[in-house]
Amino acid sequence: MANERLRGAILTSKLTVDQIAERIGVSARTVERWVEAKDQRRPYRRFQYALANLLQRDLSDLWSDEQSLSETAEAGRAELVKLYPHRAVVPKELWTTIYSGAVRHFDLVVYAGFWLSEDPLFFRLIREKANAGVPVRMMLGDPDSPQVAQRGEDEAIGPAMAGKVRNALANYGPLFNVPGVEFRLHSTTLYNSLYRADDEMLVNGHVYGVGAYLAPVLHLSQVPGGELFSTYAASIERIWESSRRITSPRLEGEAA
Repeated sequence: MANERLRGAILTSKLTVDQIAERIGVSARTVERWVEAKDQRRPYRRFQYALANLLQRDLSDLWSDEQSLSETAEAGRAELVKLYPHRAVVPKELWTTIYSGAVRHFDLVVYAGFWLSEDPLFFRLIREKANAGVPVRMMLGDPDSPQVAQRGEDEAIGPAMAGKVRNALANYGPLFNVPGVEFRLHSTTLYNSLYRADDEMLVNGHVYGVGAYLAPVLHLSQVPGGELFSTYAASIERIWESSRRITSPRLEGEAA
C-alpha cells in the first residue's frame, strides 16, 4: 500500500523526486520505492529524519513513529556482536581476523593507532589485501592539527600525541609505495577510532581523559535494516573525503 502521506508531502513541497534524492543522497528509484511502500519497508532512520526535515513535516506525519523505532532498535541489537569494556581486553587476534576477511573495504581511521603500526601481521595483511585488489585506506590524524594537539591535552600526554602519529607514519614507511595503499591525514575531532573490513567493524570510543586502550570497543556486523554500522561507515566516508593525501611519511613539503 502506497504511503499517500509521503506522496502528498512531496507534491506540496514542489520538489521533484530527483531533487529530493540528490539532497538526501540516495537514488530517485529509492525515493519512489519509499512512496510505493510495496514491501512495507521504511527508509533507514537517518533518511526518515532527512526527508521530514526537507519536506518540513513531523516524522509522525510521514510514518508511524512507534513501529519505526521498534524496527530500528531490533536491527541495532542484531548488529552488535559484542561489547568490550576496554580495548585492552579485546582479543589481539580479533583485529587481524577481521581484516583478513576483507575483499571490498579495508579502512583504518585513527589519530595514531601506534600499536598496530608495530604489528608485523597487520603489515602482511595490508600487503596481501592490496595485492589482491582491495583498496586499503589509512587515515591518521594530522600531527600539526589543533585536533591532535587537543587530544594530547585530553589524555594528559600533550605533544606526545603528535609524536605518536609521526612515529606511526615512520613505521608505515615501507607501505607508502605499495600500489592500492593510500595514506591520508585528517583534521577532524575524532570521537571514535574506526577499523572496518567489509561488513565487520570495530569501534573504539574516545573518552575524555582516558587513553583509547582503556575505552570501550563495539564489535559490529552489518545486517539489513540496521543503522549502527551504516552510521559509522558514513563517518568513515566523510573523514576520507575531507582528509588530504600524503605520499611519504616525511610530512615536510607535502601539499595541503
